[in-house]
Amino acid sequence: MPTVFRHDGFRFFFYSNEGNPREPIHIHVMGEQGEAKFWLRPEVSVAESVGLDARTLRRLAGVVGNQRELIERAWHDHFA
Repeated sequence: MPTVFRHDGFRFFFYSNEGNPREPIHIHVMGEQGEAKFWLRPEVSVAESVGLDARTLRRLAGVVGNQRELIERAWHDHFA
């Protein structure tokens, strides 16, 4: 599970086995309160979440949006 980056106590990462066929580019986020999965395209959106409130999800979606290029590069590097 490669970690792409950390922010405010949350770890942003991929699972090495992202399905077969592989799902579109997304990022998993885990913190003490819970975890979530975000799609990156066509726009950043929550795919699923457990234990995180709406305010936290909005904040994390903003972080994902701001780091979208980094996440996409890391995805392509890891799964190439």
